[in-house]
Amino acid sequence: MAHIQVIALILLLAPLLGCLIAGLLGKVIGIRATNIVTIGLMLVSFGLSCYLFDYIVIQQNPALNFNVFSWAVFNNLSFNIGFLIDTITVFMLVVVNFVSLLVHIYSMGYMEGDPGYQRFFSYISGFTFAMLSLVMANNFLLLFFGWEAVGLVSYLLIGFWFKKESANYASLKAFIANRVGDIGFLLGIAAVLMFFGSLDYAQVFAKIPAVVASHPWMYYWGMHTANIITVICLLLFVGAIGKSAQVPLHIWLEGSMEGPTPISALIHAATMVTAGVFMLARLSPLFEYSDVALSTVLIVGSITALFMGIIGIVQNDIKRVVAYSTLSQLGYMIAAQGVSAYSLGLFHLMTHAAFKALLFLAAGSVIIGMHHEQDIRKMGGLRKYMPITYWCMLLGALALCAIPPFAGFYSKDLIIEAVQNSTLHAHRLCGWMLVAGTFVTALYTFRMFFMVFHGKERMSDEVKAHIHESPLSIIIPLILLSIPTLLAGMIFFEPALNGFFGSSIVVLPQHNVVGQLQQSYTSSWQFLGHGIISLPFLLGLLGIGLSYVCYVIYPSVPERLSRWFSWLYLFIKHKYGVDAAYDFIFGGGSRVVGFILWRVGDVFIIDKGIVNGSAKSVRTLGNMLRKLQSGYLYHYAFAVIVGLALMLGWLYLQK
Repeated sequence: MAHIQVIALILLLAPLLGCLIAGLLGKVIGIRATNIVTIGLMLVSFGLSCYLFDYIVIQQNPALNFNVFSWAVFNNLSFNIGFLIDTITVFMLVVVNFVSLLVHIYSMGYMEGDPGYQRFFSYISGFTFAMLSLVMANNFLLLFFGWEAVGLVSYLLIGFWFKKESANYASLKAFIANRVGDIGFLLGIAAVLMFFGSLDYAQVFAKIPAVVASHPWMYYWGMHTANIITVICLLLFVGAIGKSAQVPLHIWLEGSMEGPTPISALIHAATMVTAGVFMLARLSPLFEYSDVALSTVLIVGSITALFMGIIGIVQNDIKRVVAYSTLSQLGYMIAAQGVSAYSLGLFHLMTHAAFKALLFLAAGSVIIGMHHEQDIRKMGGLRKYMPITYWCMLLGALALCAIPPFAGFYSKDLIIEAVQNSTLHAHRLCGWMLVAGTFVTALYTFRMFFMVFHGKERMSDEVKAHIHESPLSIIIPLILLSIPTLLAGMIFFEPALNGFFGSSIVVLPQHNVVGQLQQSYTSSWQFLGHGIISLPFLLGLLGIGLSYVCYVIYPSVPERLSRWFSWLYLFIKHKYGVDAAYDFIFGGGSRVVGFILWRVGDVFIIDKGIVNGSAKSVRTLGNMLRKLQSGYLYHYAFAVIVGLALMLGWLYLQK
């Protein structure tokens, strides 16, 4: 056991060491040494995560829960820094480190020549360390540290090109939106501490049945009450809404495209946005006791899956199309957690990490080939110029659209069936929204694909003359990611249905939709046969076919439709008006409040009232008192007599 503790610490601290060396000494040791150090340490972390996966999953050794040191002690309450190495942990470690390692390698070619090269490698190594801290935590304290750390580093990465005003705006938008979610998350952790008397997962989970049996209620708005378990879960879910960019705190994720493409892949595929999905699975022993919280999770996830995908249809920036697909796919993962299909949510997290990283990195390859042009309306016919990128992006697109037998098919279709089999409120409506999302996903994904690689060449002759396939540092990660994009769904299908995560996940009998699916589908081949005649698959094919007709055969059709239904097109183009409403209500409202505080509080009360007012009062009082100093003796004698009379009168009245 001791050697596992050492391995876990090395695994966690290796990316942090790479972050510090690249950040503090990068300019001294040079670019090549920076690459060797950061990629080498990431390789160490990935190798050790594979070792832990073998130790926990393959060899089936018991989970390891240990504390490294006590951060603070108050009376009988101890705040520890400790780690939990169980099935969920090692699963996430492999996913995060695999994608991060490939992003490090990819960045060697993509960031070549950038003046902030070493700084970028420092940030992405630090980002990996923050996510690993979150994943490995055995208590809410370290979870919150990792939670905030990924938010901080995402702010630095989104605003990496800080000389661009748009990048600064996007980074601040992401930071503020996440702070809103984190307020709820912190209040949820405070409520856990208040009602359970501990922040340690094991102690809190052990006390849940007793706390539930005691029916704890809290008062709000006078005599109204709410179940404390529901309150805690909803507050914690607010944090997940912010971190995993769910409606209504989805507004920041699109702006993350202002950062370099490799970090878009890292944020969207394996780190920050998946933190909320992981947190819901980790805290399943708590969420299982609140149907209200689970129903809320389901509804929010389903709305995000459908309506964020619709926005992707009208996007023309290749990275933003992929970004809105992330928002939509995160909705599927969150919806799965809402119906207690935690293993299926994590299954989709893993497959999505592979094909979404592939799509982002392939998009980056296209951007490099197009000399950093990102508008798909200025592309077309790139298939013959970039054949490897073409095939890799095709694999990613098919997986995203859940076309059998690619990875996304198994994980996404299982989620749809799990939601349809649920007994929670609104599960039928949510199930239909997820089914409709499969058509939308296919439509916007292959709209992008056909406009980039097929049809008329719309780039200038100057750009066309220099288009070429990307270097090996970019191509190799694409090829490596293509493997799990093709095979991961089929390989992990049966474990996801058959209790792969074991006791790491708690599901009450009345919520066991995964158990129902396990009885229906005994193998991936059986599910494949079912999938090719299912409605989601048929809708996916319809979406692909429609996009081919509209963007390859008759490219004038979308333009005509946008003119005929201009009100609908503009409504979707402006993201349902949510960004404008937030800017008006919160941005404009903040400016109005600031103006009032300035004019009333600062100018009128403080400046004119307290500062200048006190000086004016002293001056006025001085002028009045100065008139009493006449210099005549009889005036002073009169004042003494009056004062003496007043004093004697006061003494007389006291008797």
